This record gives sequence, C-alpha cells and structure tokens, in this order.
Amino acid sequence: MKCFSVVVLNFAVVLGFFSPAFAIMSAECLAKIPEVDLDPNGVFKYVLIRVNSKDDDSYVDIVRGYAWAEYHADIYDHVAEELEKGGGLDCECLGGGRIKHDSAAKKIHVYGYSVGFGKANHSVSTEKIKSHYPDYEVTWADEGY
Repeated sequence: MKCFSVVVLNFAVVLGFFSPAFAIMSAECLAKIPEVDLDPNGVFKYVLIRVNSKDDDSYVDIVRGYAWAEYHADIYDHVAEELEKGGGLDCECLGGGRIKHDSAAKKIHVYGYSVGFGKANHSVSTEKIKSHYPDYEVTWADEGY
C-alpha cells in the first residue's frame, strides 16, 4: 500500500509542476525583466533579445544598448549570462543595430545592423523604447551603420 501512495503523491507533484499556476509564475518572472535598458547619451550598439521561459512558451523581447560594448556580442553575452543564471530562462539574439541617444534633446534614433547577428527589427525596438521614454521623439531607419 505504501508504494501506491508514493506513486500517487509523485504523480500529484508532477501534475502540480505543470499546472497553470506554474505557467503564471514563469510569466510573472518575465514581466519583471525591464524591456529597455540604454545608456543615457551617445552613439552605441544595441541588441534585441528574446528571453524565453524554459518552463512554458512565454517570452519577452528586450532592448539593450551600451556605449561600453565594442561588439554587439559583448552586450548579448553580458545580458544572456545574467538572465540565464537562475536556470529558468533562455536567451536568443534577434539582431542588432545602433542607437543615437540625446537625453538633453529627448531624442533617440535607432538604425543600422549587426555584422554578427543581422539587423534587428527596428520597428519592434522603437515601440519598446517609445513605451519606456514616452516624452521622447523616437525614430528609426534601415539605413546607416
């Protein structure tokens, strides 16, 4: 009889692990990740990254741009390493480009491409940036490097 109750208990634990409540936890975890993080001024490389939950099909796309990065891969590697530490997330780079950020003029321009990752979908990046900087003029173009 003990064997049967252990099997039932283990089965209940497995069912609980894949329950809708568990999926909500994954979505809540993704929702806590800031969608945009940019240096405040200058011209610098940026990447558009998809952060996937390993527990379900949920994901969030995030924009990261930093002046310290010599290559787009520097940004991607840094962000992916930080986000994947907990083990529940997986990252993929959707492309890159450049950003010209002028905080005094409240303007951001997104353009260009990444040699290593290809061109990010600048319209997606721009919409995320507009949400984060609602009082800015945010533009994009496919031209330029």
